[in-house]
Order: sequence, then structure tokens, then C-alpha cells
Amino acid sequence: MAISVLVVEDDRNICELLKLYLEKEGYAVTVAVDGGDGLAKFRTYKPDLVLLDVMMPVMDGWAVCKAIRGESQTPIIMLTAKSETDDKVTGLKSGADGYITKPFEMKELLARMEAVLRRTDRKVVENNPRKLIFDKLTIDMEAFELILDGKKVDAPPKEMELLFYLASSPNRVY
Repeated sequence: MAISVLVVEDDRNICELLKLYLEKEGYAVTVAVDGGDGLAKFRTYKPDLVLLDVMMPVMDGWAVCKAIRGESQTPIIMLTAKSETDDKVTGLKSGADGYITKPFEMKELLARMEAVLRRTDRKVVENNPRKLIFDKLTIDMEAFELILDGKKVDAPPKEMELLFYLASSPNRVY
């Protein structure tokens, strides 16, 4: 299944360009042209990644970012013309995972998207922190189940605990 991206941008030309490039790269793209519409589409479609402009009608990008962050850990990359250091700091402190200024190179945007998605490929089920879900692996400590490619794998309890502990701390060397 394709990775879904929500583009929240009031410039329709940029929206069209992003949509064309991202779809060419295999992403499923939804577009919103103002902050209010962007937040509504975020709640409806639950995308894997959000590309968010700052200066938009109805609701600015800072407010949209804070609202999304209040209810989800979905990665957000700010894509904006505001290039001052204070703007970048505000964006990152608002909860954005990345900040790219316009004009931007498509190669850089794609690389940053891949980097952010790589860091967030592990999903913790919101209401159950004892269950980790990866692409083809599920570790459920409540049921003591290890599921690989949809098939249950028998593992001793200590191995399950160790695997869960290591998987809970990505990007850390032991």
C-alpha cells in the first residue's frame, strides 16, 4: 500500500507540482488549500506524512501543526517561504519534524520525507503501549504473541521481552 501524504498549501501551482512529483514517486497524495481544510482532511484521511505551509488562509500552519500534534504523532514537514531562524525554531518547537524553505529542490524534499518516514516506521498502537507494529512484524506483549508476515511465531518469554525492549528503542545501540 502506498504511503499517504497530505499537502496543505494555498498555492495551487505548488500543490499540483508536489502532487505530480510525489505520485510519480509512488506516494498517494491528498491536497488541501487552506489550514481549516487541511486539518479536516488530516482527520478524515489519517495520512502517513503531512507537508505543511505556514502562511495560509483560515488557519495558519503553526495552528494546524499544533492541532495535529495534539492528537497524533504523524510526521510533519513544514514547507514554507518563511526562512528566518526564529520561524524555523517556532516550526520545530510547534511539533514539526522537518522544515524546508521555498524555493526547494524536489530531490531534497524527497530525501527528507524518506528520512522522517524511516525514523517513524515503527508504530506504537495509541491505546496499547505494550504492542508494537512494524511493516511485517507485530510484537504483542499483552497476548505474548509474535506475528511475522501474518503468521504466529513461537518464542520463549525471555526472547519476547528482549525483542520488545530492543524494538521499543529504535536508533539506539546496545
